Amino acid sequence: MKVYNTKEELKKEIEKSYKKYIYEFDSIPEDLKDKRNSEVDRTPAENLAYQVGWTTLLLKWENDYKLGVKVKTPSNKFKWNQLGELYQWFTNEYAHLSLLKLREMLNKNIESIYQMIDSMSEKELFTPHQREWADEGTKSAVWEVYKFIHINSVAPFGTFRTKIRKWKKLELNQQK
Repeated sequence: MKVYNTKEELKKEIEKSYKKYIYEFDSIPEDLKDKRNSEVDRTPAENLAYQVGWTTLLLKWENDYKLGVKVKTPSNKFKWNQLGELYQWFTNEYAHLSLLKLREMLNKNIESIYQMIDSMSEKELFTPHQREWADEGTKSAVWEVYKFIHINSVAPFGTFRTKIRKWKKLELNQQK
């Protein structure tokens, strides 16, 4: 996992990976948003739903913390050993929406993550044990808040960009 030393470095990396990721959806027609391909594990809508789901959870953890609400990671409905069910919940909750709406939601979440980063001190972001939700988010590892931001933005944007590019290669080339 990449190590960041400043808020600006983290935000620039999110921006760079997000722009590359979200660009991939420019050429996907709405009528193919739910098109399944046996070689790719998610449809375009499911791919975006996953990103919307995780970024929404990340923002909820910090918002709940600020409100003094006990944060349960990954969510109140799911434990860490139920990620498959959580991913299905993301699909059920978001994938029925249009690609445009999903992109709008993800854009809003990314802007909110930038605001979250800006609202935190360097210590809160880069020093361990600054958020109970971050401490409870792993069993044995000690993760700073920035690692949760990275793992729920930069990392999946790269991985899921590869998946959507493969989907496009298989599906959009067939359409021509």
